[in-house]
This record gives sequence, C-alpha cells and structure tokens, in this order.
Amino acid sequence: MNADFQSWARDCQSRLETFLESQLAKTDREPARLHSAMRYSVLGGGKRVRPLFSFAAGALNGADAERITVVGAAVELIHAYSLVHDDMPCMDDDVLRRGKPTCHVEYDEATALLTGDSLQSLSFQLLAEHQVADSAQVQLAMIKQLAQASGSRGMAGGQAVDLDSVGKALTLPELEFMHIHKTGALIRAAVMLGAQCGNRLNEEQLTQLDHFSKCVGLAFQVVDDVLDSEATTATLGKTAGKDADNDKPTYVSILGVNQARELAESLRRDAFQSLESFGDAAARLRQVTDFIIQREF
Repeated sequence: MNADFQSWARDCQSRLETFLESQLAKTDREPARLHSAMRYSVLGGGKRVRPLFSFAAGALNGADAERITVVGAAVELIHAYSLVHDDMPCMDDDVLRRGKPTCHVEYDEATALLTGDSLQSLSFQLLAEHQVADSAQVQLAMIKQLAQASGSRGMAGGQAVDLDSVGKALTLPELEFMHIHKTGALIRAAVMLGAQCGNRLNEEQLTQLDHFSKCVGLAFQVVDDVLDSEATTATLGKTAGKDADNDKPTYVSILGVNQARELAESLRRDAFQSLESFGDAAARLRQVTDFIIQREF
C-alpha cells in the first residue's frame, strides 16, 4: 500500500476519531456505565473501513470533509452497534472483538443491549442535527437510505438470515443474498452517502457507483470468510474459526479457499470496471478497495 494512501487514510481515521470522541457522552455524565460502554465499543479500535469508503466517495465530486466526517461517523456507529449485538450470547456469543473483550463480557448483557440501542440512536441524531447535503430533501433521502441499510431490508435482515442458516447447506446465490444484506448494505450506504455530500451526480454515475459498492460489499465478506478460516485470532482481533465452529455456511465452505480468493479478485475487477468513467477522481475508491481485499490475505 503506497505512502500517499496510508497518509490519507490516517488523516481520515484521525478526523473521524476526533469527531466520534466529541459526540459520545463523557463517562462523568449519567448514566455513566452506559456512556462508558458506548465509548469502549466505538473508540480506539477498528480500521474504519466504512468511513474510508465515505471519504473516498466524497472525493469523486468535491464533498466537504466536515460533511463526510458526520456521515462516516453515522455509518460507523451503526456498524459498532451491530458488532455489540452480534457478539452477544443470543447471537454469535463471542468474547473477543478488536483485540479486547466484547462489550457484554467487559460490562454485562443488559448494558451491551442498551449500548447497541444508544449507538444506533446517536447515528441518526448526528444526521439530523448536522447539515450534510445542500438541500433538506437530499438529506432526508440520505437518512432514509441509512435506515433501510440498517434494518430488515439490510444489515439486520441479513443477520436474521445468517442465524437461520446455521447448520444448513446454502447455495451460492442464497449466500450472496445473505451477505448483500448483512455486510454489503452498510458498505453500499457508506459509499452512496459519501458521494451525496458533494456535488450532484447524474443517474448513470449513481448507478455505476451503486454497482461498485455492491461488488465491494461482497468482496469484503469473501475476504472475511477466507481470513476466518486461515488467519489467527491475534491477527484478526476476534476469535478465528468461529464460523466453522458454529457450522455456518461461508464462501470457503461452499467454494473452498482458492475459489473464494478467485471470487474476491473477480469482484474487484468488476468493481473497478464500474469506476472507469470517473477516471482519476475514483483513485481513493480503488485504493480503499485494495486495502480491504488485500488485507492479510
């Protein structure tokens, strides 16, 4: 990964971290335990991949960095809430996340549940109280898009399918349907919301960007499945081999490691093809894509 991209990514991550730290209630404010758990679950961890996609998409059309920071934070808070809930005993029952105990282990299950609820609420509060678009109509559409990406027709729905699929032999299209919702919907939202912070794109450009984000969302999950089967717990920062232990269908269980890698590369090519009309303006999107596809692969 080149030094220019690394410097840009660190700047985006630092900007996001500073904003998140300022928006999360301090631990000296009641209810202190809940606020502590919220900060524990969000700050100082994670690659911030989804916000990086928002920043990269904003580079297509001159979006203001402050607007993208708000959008990136909103998406990251949804992601963080989903991890807190996913790790709970009623879901994936995991004890390690981002190299430290999961929220329900560090605090307790009830606090973890409320932490996820509160992070989700804060996400939409940020989008409601900061101007992130040139018109109220566009901003309302953006809020709707994030809501859909987070709910039963997006991330939560994908998780429901995932839980229902334990021990079942899914077909490749069925697995793809699950991950378009569980993982892909929020990545798609991160891209599309970032782009809408800037100058208006035409319908053809939005369609191309949407196709790009769908390909990248699936590629992200394919790489996750490969890493889960091959990487160590220390490398991942979460429990390795969890999917196999829980008898969950994955791209590796259906295709095998080599074919899964080939699929990730095929999705990368397809994603990049959809960006051709944007030229050099899409350089950051290509770089973030390579960052996630080539991570510890």
